[in-house]
Amino acid sequence: MPFGLCNAPATFQRCMMAIFSDFCEKICEVFMDDFSVYGSSFDDCLSNLDRVLQRCEETNLVLNWEKCHFMVNEGIVLGHKVSERGIEVDKAKVDAIEKMPCPK
Repeated sequence: MPFGLCNAPATFQRCMMAIFSDFCEKICEVFMDDFSVYGSSFDDCLSNLDRVLQRCEETNLVLNWEKCHFMVNEGIVLGHKVSERGIEVDKAKVDAIEKMPCPK
């Protein structure tokens, strides 16, 4: 992400949307510097992942492999658990809030 710009997050979001515009809401979702690739079956997901990674290569978009998770059935996205069951609240977040002391 470019630093030094007062609107760097918005600029980066526009960049990511420009790169993946034809894939968004069809095979992947993009938010800032994160994207999730999905499919209706394992083979479909592999095919979509191949297309997205190929686009990353074409546009010289570099991924941090330590932060990449491939072929998972569920994951935490923006504090919510996303899976084939839909979107659920992350129980760990609820527990953390319940344990916070009351504000004074």
